[in-house]
Amino acid sequence: MTQSGWRKPTPELLQAERFAEVGEQLTIPKTRAIVATKKVAAVIGLKSQDLLLLDTFGAVTQSQDWEQGRRPIVWASNHFLMQQTGFSLATLRRHVRRLCEVGVISMKDSPNGKRWGRRDADGVIVEAYGFDLGPMAARAEEFEALYAHLQAERALCATLRNAITVKRRMIRAKIEKALEAGLRGPWTNLQGAFRELLESLPARSERAGGLESYLDRIRAFSASVETSFEMAFDWPAETDVTQASVVEDIPKETTNMVPTSLKNEAHILTTNQPHTVTSNRFEPKHAAGVMPKERKTEPDDRPEDIDLDINWSTHGTKRSSDIDIPLLMASCPHFAEMARSTQGFMRDWNDVHRAAAALRPMVGISKDAWSVANKVLGPAVAAASIALILDKSTNGEVKSPGGYLRGLVERAQIGELHLDRSFYGRLNAAGT
Repeated sequence: MTQSGWRKPTPELLQAERFAEVGEQLTIPKTRAIVATKKVAAVIGLKSQDLLLLDTFGAVTQSQDWEQGRRPIVWASNHFLMQQTGFSLATLRRHVRRLCEVGVISMKDSPNGKRWGRRDADGVIVEAYGFDLGPMAARAEEFEALYAHLQAERALCATLRNAITVKRRMIRAKIEKALEAGLRGPWTNLQGAFRELLESLPARSERAGGLESYLDRIRAFSASVETSFEMAFDWPAETDVTQASVVEDIPKETTNMVPTSLKNEAHILTTNQPHTVTSNRFEPKHAAGVMPKERKTEPDDRPEDIDLDINWSTHGTKRSSDIDIPLLMASCPHFAEMARSTQGFMRDWNDVHRAAAALRPMVGISKDAWSVANKVLGPAVAAASIALILDKSTNGEVKSPGGYLRGLVERAQIGELHLDRSFYGRLNAAGT
């Protein structure tokens, strides 16, 4: 028997005694009570060493101790508990005190202040004084409800963090593209404001309320960036005489073949001057115009999925766009998943082109249409077009993939193909 000492009563200890009385009226399995307590340990103020002591207490109780009308009381000595946990006496007393004050155990003292107990032949406690685990039984349902609430909030926080991440990436991409392309607008000021916004990015421990508040702020800022991005294309530009003449030479019935879903898409600035490649982007350039119809090529006997080993910097007769591989994969998740499952990691545009060639039949694009797209659009833009068509077709946005691709080719021939807005629009939709 071990002297347990006398305790100064506190509101927390008195509340723990009331919980013990309630637990006596319930039948709660030992495992359920202990697991429910451990799941919310951090929230109610318990530490890992507290849980080690709690497990030690639970191990010396028996299943019948947790039945209605009985109390799971532990009268183990301090020496035994110190051996099992590795605690010093002072540490043991500190953790016992915390468990009592949190309200998961209570102390039942004997008249002489010593811990002891005895069981009958069936193992039922007849009389005992020591650590009463009844409060855990009384609070099992409370802790389970609290854990369910925590799980829901964690899921909400994860959703909010994902939305914030998407918005951040989209804002950064648009500001960087606008600065690179020299678009008109307050892009330098927006870049500075964006840095300040990122400085107040919520910590990982931030609760849902703080994340929602920050998401509202970043959405409002994103709307400002989007407005500036839209306005950048509203300034009148000088008429391109060459392009205008080309447009006039195109029969009217040809322009009617543009896919319906592209007619309402705003155009994005592109550059028609060739420059060397500096990253995984659509760098090959070409002057907008119709491919010469009188030019005939010999049949290409190469398989469509061979390693092109394309020199993007010298492929100077094809149109450019400002989409990079990460943005393409993020805005076209169906293509990304299928491409990686069939071709592996997309390291460069050669890999993307091979994946597009392999997935082309699944979309319903003929080999001839694919060949024409490569000649007119260039390999990179053709591959990106397949990615866009595959995702739109999967989502039911495109009913005729072949007709959609022909429309893209025809728009490229008159210098009006601007895929950038389609990819940014899909990424924007994913973040709302």
